Amino acid sequence: MKSYDPQMHTAEHILNQTMVRMFGCERSFSSHIEKKKSKCDYRFDRPLTQYEELELVNQINEVIRRNIEVKEQFLTLAEASEKFSLSRLPEGTGDEVRIVTVGDYDACPCIGPHVMNTSEIGVFQLVSTTCENGILRVRFKLLE
Repeated sequence: MKSYDPQMHTAEHILNQTMVRMFGCERSFSSHIEKKKSKCDYRFDRPLTQYEELELVNQINEVIRRNIEVKEQFLTLAEASEKFSLSRLPEGTGDEVRIVTVGDYDACPCIGPHVMNTSEIGVFQLVSTTCENGILRVRFKLLE
Protein backbone atom coordinates (compact mmCIF):
# COMPACT_ATOMS: atom_id res chain seq x y z
CA MET A 1 0.00 0.00 0.00
CA LYS A 2 1.21 3.49 -0.80
CA SER A 3 2.20 5.69 2.12
CA TYR A 4 -0.38 8.48 2.15
CA ASP A 5 -0.56 11.43 4.48
CA PRO A 6 -4.01 11.20 6.17
CA GLN A 7 -4.68 14.96 5.94
CA MET A 8 -3.68 15.19 2.28
CA HIS A 9 -5.51 12.00 1.41
CA THR A 10 -8.76 13.21 2.96
CA ALA A 11 -8.34 16.55 1.17
CA GLU A 12 -8.06 14.58 -2.08
CA HIS A 13 -11.48 13.03 -1.40
CA ILE A 14 -12.99 16.48 -0.87
CA LEU A 15 -11.28 17.84 -4.00
CA ASN A 16 -12.62 14.94 -6.06
CA GLN A 17 -16.20 15.38 -4.87
CA THR A 18 -16.00 19.15 -5.36
CA MET A 19 -14.79 18.67 -8.95
CA VAL A 20 -17.69 16.28 -9.58
CA ARG A 21 -20.21 18.74 -8.10
CA MET A 22 -18.82 21.88 -9.75
CA PHE A 23 -18.02 20.53 -13.21
CA GLY A 24 -19.88 17.24 -13.62
CA CYS A 25 -16.63 15.42 -14.37
CA GLU A 26 -15.56 12.08 -12.97
CA ARG A 27 -13.25 11.69 -9.99
CA SER A 28 -9.54 11.86 -10.78
CA PHE A 29 -8.24 8.94 -12.79
CA SER A 30 -4.69 9.43 -11.52
CA SER A 31 -3.22 11.03 -8.43
CA HIS A 32 0.04 11.41 -6.57
CA ILE A 33 -0.52 12.22 -2.90
CA GLU A 34 2.35 13.38 -0.70
CA LYS A 35 2.61 15.41 2.49
CA LYS A 36 4.23 18.50 0.92
CA LYS A 37 2.35 18.72 -2.39
CA SER A 38 -0.08 16.52 -4.32
CA LYS A 39 -1.70 16.32 -7.73
CA CYS A 40 -4.84 14.88 -9.28
CA ASP A 41 -5.56 14.38 -12.98
CA TYR A 42 -9.05 14.70 -14.46
CA ARG A 43 -10.41 14.09 -17.94
CA PHE A 44 -11.36 17.66 -18.81
CA ASP A 45 -11.59 19.56 -22.08
CA ARG A 46 -10.38 23.01 -21.05
CA PRO A 47 -8.33 24.93 -18.49
CA LEU A 48 -10.06 26.31 -15.41
CA THR A 49 -10.68 30.04 -15.32
CA GLN A 50 -9.20 32.10 -12.51
CA TYR A 51 -12.70 32.48 -11.06
CA GLU A 52 -13.27 28.69 -11.19
CA GLU A 53 -9.96 28.09 -9.40
CA LEU A 54 -10.95 30.54 -6.66
CA GLU A 55 -14.41 29.00 -6.32
CA LEU A 56 -12.93 25.48 -6.18
CA VAL A 57 -10.63 26.47 -3.30
CA ASN A 58 -13.44 28.31 -1.50
CA GLN A 59 -15.80 25.34 -1.72
CA ILE A 60 -13.16 22.84 -0.56
CA ASN A 61 -12.19 25.00 2.41
CA GLU A 62 -15.87 25.49 3.29
CA VAL A 63 -16.29 21.70 3.49
CA ILE A 64 -13.13 21.39 5.60
CA ARG A 65 -14.35 24.11 8.00
CA ARG A 66 -17.58 22.21 8.66
CA ASN A 67 -15.72 19.80 10.98
CA ILE A 68 -17.24 16.77 9.28
CA GLU A 69 -16.68 13.31 10.71
CA VAL A 70 -14.79 10.91 8.42
CA LYS A 71 -15.86 7.28 8.77
CA GLU A 72 -15.39 3.93 7.13
CA GLN A 73 -17.80 1.14 6.40
CA PHE A 74 -17.37 -2.19 4.66
CA LEU A 75 -19.45 -3.50 1.79
CA THR A 76 -19.23 -6.76 -0.06
CA LEU A 77 -17.51 -6.53 -3.41
CA ALA A 78 -20.88 -7.04 -5.13
CA GLU A 79 -22.58 -4.26 -3.11
CA ALA A 80 -19.69 -1.87 -3.68
CA SER A 81 -19.59 -2.53 -7.44
CA GLU A 82 -23.29 -1.55 -7.72
CA LYS A 83 -22.69 1.85 -6.07
CA PHE A 84 -19.11 2.82 -6.93
CA SER A 85 -16.46 2.56 -9.60
CA LEU A 86 -13.86 0.10 -8.33
CA SER A 87 -11.37 0.79 -11.13
CA ARG A 88 -8.77 2.42 -8.86
CA LEU A 89 -8.73 -0.32 -6.23
CA PRO A 90 -5.72 -2.63 -6.42
CA GLU A 91 -6.27 -6.16 -7.64
CA GLY A 92 -6.76 -8.76 -4.94
CA THR A 93 -8.58 -6.33 -2.65
CA GLY A 94 -10.69 -9.22 -1.34
CA ASP A 95 -14.39 -9.85 -0.84
CA GLU A 96 -14.98 -6.69 1.17
CA VAL A 97 -14.45 -3.10 0.09
CA ARG A 98 -13.82 -0.26 2.52
CA ILE A 99 -15.91 2.81 1.78
CA VAL A 100 -14.65 6.08 3.27
CA THR A 101 -17.28 8.74 3.89
CA VAL A 102 -16.78 12.43 4.59
CA GLY A 103 -20.14 13.06 6.24
CA ASP A 104 -22.78 13.19 3.54
CA TYR A 105 -20.42 15.09 1.24
CA ASP A 106 -18.40 12.21 -0.20
CA ALA A 107 -18.22 8.43 -0.21
CA CYS A 108 -15.84 6.27 -2.21
CA PRO A 109 -13.86 3.03 -2.02
CA CYS A 110 -10.41 3.59 -0.55
CA ILE A 111 -7.56 1.70 1.06
CA GLY A 112 -5.59 4.65 2.44
CA PRO A 113 -5.46 6.34 5.87
CA HIS A 114 -7.67 9.35 6.63
CA VAL A 115 -8.26 11.87 9.40
CA MET A 116 -11.19 11.30 11.74
CA ASN A 117 -12.59 14.80 11.22
CA THR A 118 -12.07 17.45 8.53
CA SER A 119 -10.93 19.86 11.27
CA GLU A 120 -7.61 17.96 11.20
CA ILE A 121 -6.89 18.78 7.53
CA GLY A 122 -5.76 22.41 7.62
CA VAL A 123 -6.31 24.88 4.78
CA PHE A 124 -6.45 23.69 1.16
CA GLN A 125 -4.31 25.77 -1.20
CA LEU A 126 -4.22 25.44 -4.97
CA VAL A 127 -0.64 25.44 -6.26
CA SER A 128 -1.51 25.42 -9.98
CA THR A 129 -3.70 23.91 -12.68
CA THR A 130 -2.76 23.00 -16.24
CA CYS A 131 -4.75 21.45 -19.05
CA GLU A 132 -3.11 19.54 -21.90
CA ASN A 133 -4.49 16.90 -24.26
CA GLY A 134 -7.80 16.61 -22.40
CA ILE A 135 -6.19 16.21 -18.98
CA LEU A 136 -6.62 18.80 -16.26
CA ARG A 137 -3.90 18.54 -13.60
CA VAL A 138 -4.68 20.09 -10.23
CA ARG A 139 -1.70 20.61 -7.89
CA PHE A 140 -2.40 21.42 -4.26
CA LYS A 141 -0.95 21.61 -0.78
CA LEU A 142 -2.22 22.07 2.76
CA LEU A 143 -1.40 24.87 5.17
CA GLU A 144 -1.59 24.38 8.93
